[in-house]
Amino acid sequence: MLRRRPDDDVGMQIAPMVDITWIMIIFFMVTNQIQENQYDVPIDLPVASAATVPEDMEGRVIVNLDKEGTFYLGSEPLALPELTSQLKRRMIEFPPLKVYLRADAKTAALKTKEFYRACTEAGAIEIVLGTFNQNR
Repeated sequence: MLRRRPDDDVGMQIAPMVDITWIMIIFFMVTNQIQENQYDVPIDLPVASAATVPEDMEGRVIVNLDKEGTFYLGSEPLALPELTSQLKRRMIEFPPLKVYLRADAKTAALKTKEFYRACTEAGAIEIVLGTFNQNR
């Protein structure tokens, strides 16, 4: 004689879903904070009447260059050799290297030229310059 097992209604377990939800909330909060820190350096962007926002801004290294000529990766000031080293490391770890430069309108042209050399040495394939459009 065969015995019949009772049907166990397993149901849906909610605890793992709550765990995943909390992990995602923490991830997005941390990511948002990191992204906001990229723009902490006060920069007066140059005005350009034809300025547009590129469609693909994802995955770019954001470099700030203030009017005194100090380079910042995020909100951390860096000397040019350190910036070059960081860009090279980024190219190795997360290729291709794309850079977004937020340079102050009063930055000396020599400093931007140094920045372009550092990007070239690191192997950057694209550099986007931050500008401000008054008409938007």
